[in-house]
Amino acid sequence: MRTLCASTLIGELFVIGFAGLVAMKDPDLSTETVWAVSGIAMLLCVLLCGVITRPGGVALGWALQIALIASGFVVPTMFFLGAVFAALWWASVHYGRKIDEAKARFAAQADAA
Repeated sequence: MRTLCASTLIGELFVIGFAGLVAMKDPDLSTETVWAVSGIAMLLCVLLCGVITRPGGVALGWALQIALIASGFVVPTMFFLGAVFAALWWASVHYGRKIDEAKARFAAQADAA
């Protein structure tokens, strides 16, 4: 699960960075505000890669997905991209757990043999 989720988070890191560049074009937003928010979100993506397997890691990932969708109020394209990444996040968690279960089964079979 860790590899799939981390891959999704790294993809989000780039999308958040590009969304920050787009948000800078908004005359109502200061550059400092845009990069403070984008930078914190990007840092969270990197930190979540390290804590994804710990308790609460997946929940924090969902909170990041919700924030990414909500950023559509500033950059409307992010409604779509946030929904795409939320679907990728779900798939990463869902199929990552299935892969982890299969690995555990194969390891148990190898130990038994």
